[in-house]
Amino acid sequence: MSIHPTAIVHPGARIAEGVEIGAYSVIGEHVEIGEGTRIGPHVVVEGHTRIGRNNRIFQFCSIGSEPQDKKYAAEPTRLEIGDGNTIREFCSFSTGTVQDGGLTRVGNDNWIMAYVHVAHDCMVGNNTIFANNATLAGHVSVGDWAILGGFTGVHQFVRVGAHSFCGVGTVLLQDLPPFVTVSGNPAAPHGINSEGLKRRGYTSEGIMAIKRAYKTLYRSGLPLAEARAQIAEAAREVPELQLFSDFIADSGRGIVR
Repeated sequence: MSIHPTAIVHPGARIAEGVEIGAYSVIGEHVEIGEGTRIGPHVVVEGHTRIGRNNRIFQFCSIGSEPQDKKYAAEPTRLEIGDGNTIREFCSFSTGTVQDGGLTRVGNDNWIMAYVHVAHDCMVGNNTIFANNATLAGHVSVGDWAILGGFTGVHQFVRVGAHSFCGVGTVLLQDLPPFVTVSGNPAAPHGINSEGLKRRGYTSEGIMAIKRAYKTLYRSGLPLAEARAQIAEAAREVPELQLFSDFIADSGRGIVR
């Protein structure tokens, strides 16, 4: 364990072996930091926050701050961060609210660039990329391997599907299905994230099936209910489509179309 002499660490904080805490950082009473995590200088970690192993958190981040929600009344809500994440400068992650599950969660192996905001009650999966200034409003969920381009803004309660891709400056007001690439304000679809799927080991046949499902949803002219039914039928034969089919069958805000 290496704690800079200017850092302020509450005696009640639970700090594992091998943790590094940089100059002028502040670690609160209800914080737990796992083995091998490195906290840079001028970082504030507060609230009921648990950080896993082998994360790197750069300078001037605010981790576990109170949610920016006017209904918040100092309840002991939580923030959980998994293992192996990189969190760059000036990021802010809030704890949850009792109006939801009381928990904000960031998974494992995420690459989160500078000035990213993860609001209260968000659920971020694994292996995502958030480019600079990507911003999540409250109650957003982001699936595994999703990529949010710089200055992407996501409306509250929106779901961002796994393996999806948002171009720079995208404004997401509705759910983004898995595999789909979008850009613009408001977001508009522009095909599937084929290159990303190749890198993750999807077969040519699986990618072609996803492309056909995309065309059924976006280019066939079918009503949404009929497109959903056709994709659900295809998913019985092609396992790669099940994620896509399940997502579009359960969308509270509607989907990007």
